[in-house]
Amino acid sequence: MTAKISYSDVEVGTELPAQTFPVTRANLVQYAGASGDFNPIHWNEKFAKEVGLPDVIAHGMFTMAEAIRVVTDWVGDPGAVVEYGVRFTKPVVVPNDDEGAVIEVAGKVAAKLDDNTVRVDLTATSAGQKVLGMSRAVVRLA
Repeated sequence: MTAKISYSDVEVGTELPAQTFPVTRANLVQYAGASGDFNPIHWNEKFAKEVGLPDVIAHGMFTMAEAIRVVTDWVGDPGAVVEYGVRFTKPVVVPNDDEGAVIEVAGKVAAKLDDNTVRVDLTATSAGQKVLGMSRAVVRLA
C-alpha cells in the first residue's frame, strides 16, 4: 500500500475527518483474547471497583489503537505511520449496558517535517474527558 494523501496537498492545520468508536464489554473480551491481556480490570466489574476504578475500563492499548485509526483511514496506508505515541490521561469506562462507551477522536496536521512526513496531533475523549494526552503520529505521505 501507499499513502493516498500527497505531502504537497497538506498544510499545517489540515483537519482529519473526526470519528467515533463505540466500545462494549464484548469488544474488551475480544481484545483480551487477541492481545493476551486478561487483566480483570478490563472485564470483571467487581474486581475493577475493588481496586478503586469506577467500573470496567478499556485496555490502554485498545484505546490507543482506536485513536490511530483516524490517521490510517485518512492516509489510506497503516504502513505510512512512522511513529506514534500517547500518554494515558483518563481511562475509558465501559458500563455493562446496551450502549457501552464511545471514544471520539479528532486530528489535525500540526507540523510539516522532512522527507514527506507530517506530525498529526490527535485529541481523544470519552464521556467528555480527555483520555489520551500528547497523542501524536508522524506519517509519511505520498
